[in-house]
Amino acid sequence: MTEPLAPQYNPSAIESPLYAWWQERGLFDPDASGRQGEPYVIMMPPPNVTAVLHMGHGLNNTIQDVLIRFERMRGRRALWLPGTDHAGIATQNVVERLLAKEGLTRFDVGREAFVERVWTFVRETGAQIFEQLKAIGSSADWPRAYFTLDEGLSRAVRECFVRLYEKGLVYRGHYIINWCPRCLTALSNEEAEKEEVPGHLWHLRYPLAEGKGHVTVATTRPETMLGDSGVAVHPEDERYRHLIGRQLLLPVVDRRIPIVADAAVDPVFGSGAVKVTPAHDPADFEIGRRHGLKTVDVMTPEARISLAAPQRFQGLDRYEARRRVVAEFEALGLLEKVEDHRHAVGHCYRCETVIEPRLSEQWFVRMEPLARPALARYRDGTLQFVPERRGEDYAQWLEGIRDWCISRQLWWGHRIPVWYCEAERCGRASVSRTDLEVCPDCGGAVRQDDDVLDTWFSSWLVPFSSLGWPERTPDLATFYPGHTLVSSPDILFFWVARMIMSGLEFMGEVPYRRIYLHGVVRDTQHRRMSKSLGNGIDPLEVVERYGADALRYSLISGLSAGTDVILDPEELESSFGAGRNFANKLWNAGRFIFSNLDGPTRPLAGRSRTAVGREELTLADRWILARCDATVREATDAYDRFRFNDAAASVYRFIWSDLADWYIEQIKPRLYGDLPGGDVARAVAVQTFDVALRLLHPVMPFITEALWRRVPGRPEDASISVAPWPRPDSRAEDAAALREFGLVQELVGAIRGIRAEYGVQPGQAVRAVVSHDGGAELAPLDRERGTIVRLAKVSELTFGESSERVGGHAVLSDGTGVFVPLDEAIDVGRECSRLGGEVERLARLVESQERKLGNHQFVSRAPAEVVERERQKLSAWQEQSGVLLQKREMLGCG
Repeated sequence: MTEPLAPQYNPSAIESPLYAWWQERGLFDPDASGRQGEPYVIMMPPPNVTAVLHMGHGLNNTIQDVLIRFERMRGRRALWLPGTDHAGIATQNVVERLLAKEGLTRFDVGREAFVERVWTFVRETGAQIFEQLKAIGSSADWPRAYFTLDEGLSRAVRECFVRLYEKGLVYRGHYIINWCPRCLTALSNEEAEKEEVPGHLWHLRYPLAEGKGHVTVATTRPETMLGDSGVAVHPEDERYRHLIGRQLLLPVVDRRIPIVADAAVDPVFGSGAVKVTPAHDPADFEIGRRHGLKTVDVMTPEARISLAAPQRFQGLDRYEARRRVVAEFEALGLLEKVEDHRHAVGHCYRCETVIEPRLSEQWFVRMEPLARPALARYRDGTLQFVPERRGEDYAQWLEGIRDWCISRQLWWGHRIPVWYCEAERCGRASVSRTDLEVCPDCGGAVRQDDDVLDTWFSSWLVPFSSLGWPERTPDLATFYPGHTLVSSPDILFFWVARMIMSGLEFMGEVPYRRIYLHGVVRDTQHRRMSKSLGNGIDPLEVVERYGADALRYSLISGLSAGTDVILDPEELESSFGAGRNFANKLWNAGRFIFSNLDGPTRPLAGRSRTAVGREELTLADRWILARCDATVREATDAYDRFRFNDAAASVYRFIWSDLADWYIEQIKPRLYGDLPGGDVARAVAVQTFDVALRLLHPVMPFITEALWRRVPGRPEDASISVAPWPRPDSRAEDAAALREFGLVQELVGAIRGIRAEYGVQPGQAVRAVVSHDGGAELAPLDRERGTIVRLAKVSELTFGESSERVGGHAVLSDGTGVFVPLDEAIDVGRECSRLGGEVERLARLVESQERKLGNHQFVSRAPAEVVERERQKLSAWQEQSGVLLQKREMLGCG
């Protein structure tokens, strides 16, 4: 015999054992138990191998798990494929900090030893986030997990690089790139995160080299003028047309530079004249190329002034150089003015250092040919974004796409598969799928390119590389293309869009068709949660205190499509208490139902001779079955449309209100044997509770599994995680039952409301009189007299008109009137006295407020919002006074 459920729900006692049981049975493997359904695939955004679970991971993976569990129960071969990213910059930075504690740098230990140190670190700490994801219930297929530096994925990266190179889509070039002086590596445009910062606009005068006069240029980075090689103006700018072709004398440096005409110059910004620094600005680089201007690189990789600048500036930090350049201009009388200026400045996405535009030789991917088909798949409706507006963000980025800088000056990552011949007579660069020992042309010695590939160059391939590509494996044939991607919008361009491009390029199909971009987790001040702000919430602490299901429910219930989730890091109870309370309510409902199954339990439907017939169902039975059917339709539709909060709310209402607060309370006399029909009530309660558990399982998997194991009639050793998803049942539709029991609920609610409004003690029964002009509508209420009397604590229920006048009144939605005499239930004199005192207090407040608002000086001098606030106070007090006067009238107060 099954042991009874514990009196209180204790998540820590069931969650770990249940998860271990799921894994032992292989329930997350889409190939287990000979499953034959259509595949359904979600690719988990691979967390960094060094990552620790934070609330963003919690939200993202909870959403994915909701979807994968939903589709698994619908009979799909659901594959949620997990993996970790080697995270080039992030992981290298962590290990470099560990070396620094030993007083070493990576250069002290050398490349091979350093890479081995990183591998050791990764083997010891890597993938710990998987164990943390398991703690929140993530049902991924862990044995299939990949690492982006695995041998198979590394082979895929090389294959990708070589194929793109052979098509002319990978090239090496000398261009302006984003450079991090802290990480000492190039960054892609997407990795140089723009941030609005306060700054200045310095207006500097450059004198003409011959004759009198000057040209004023405006810049936010005056230190870069040390590398200026020209000044550009718009060709149609009348202010400067006569100066085009003339020479300027570059102050501080004493170098002659030309004035050139270029249509790229904005004549409205600043003075309309732009200093041109080809080595330190992408727009200037293009102007310089068009006009053959000299390139002067005045910045070292560490963002110090190089030997190309005058000696007195060499070795200075860029900000110190800025200060000195401005000081010299001021001393020369050439600093025209300084303006405050907010502007967007690129920051390294890993260490937040201000990036430096720098001229460098790097490897690039030519993106426009890859972007064209990816854009077409959005325009033709193949790709669907939720919310829809994100699709236009995707399209705009693709329409303005720039080539992708893929080389990084790091040691940890996929080394670029290019070898350079060291023989002077040859010097060939060879791109190869396999390591080269000698030059293919001359047989001379070769050296491999020192740089590694951008981390995203491996992760943009994972929808197919993780399934075995470039080999045609069974997994690749079965599970590509996938179906849904769940991500936050901040990696839409880093990862989501690039995977679409690579899927089309190498597989001929998009890797998924539906892209759900959820909001981010913020605190109550609407700040993004982060370590630096100290406003984060540790999901594992929430799991320990409230349980994984409470965490998941709280995240899902607070989530609308595309909107942010607001949590309070200072008060966890306000954020997660509702989830814990719901779990307790569900547990208690289950305990009650299962503890009352001692009597015979008949099947609700089927061919059995003992099956409950429709004619045996009471109004309450028919009502709960109809509400259950409606909830199946609502929740399924909401899950399908990614309206996860609506799905959770629908099931919550059914369990908390319909099932626990109404149906269970209504059937207690039948279950206790006070009324006939206990077997029918048990059958209905078990079936509707079974359906509710299955509808809730994607959101709260642990408690639903623990309770579903107690449901009578389930297959032995079965799991709710692969139980069939409930389907709508037209036989349960019953508009009459919904309407009639709805009136019963309204009437009970109205009587309870009157009791609360007039302070009737909980143990005190009241009389109630129900009236309706038509009379016919009272029949359903009369048939449910016992329910109304018991649930509203009514001593006498009559139908008709009452001659009494002292009491509370209410009107139901169909016009039915309710009157509750109160002369026996409360001390009317005392209540009249209390209400009178409150009316007098409000009258004084109203009088005082009317004087304040009648004061012309106050109204004219106080801020408009203050005056409006005071008017709202007056209106509220007047309204409260009116309600209290009406109550006094109802009670017959003198």
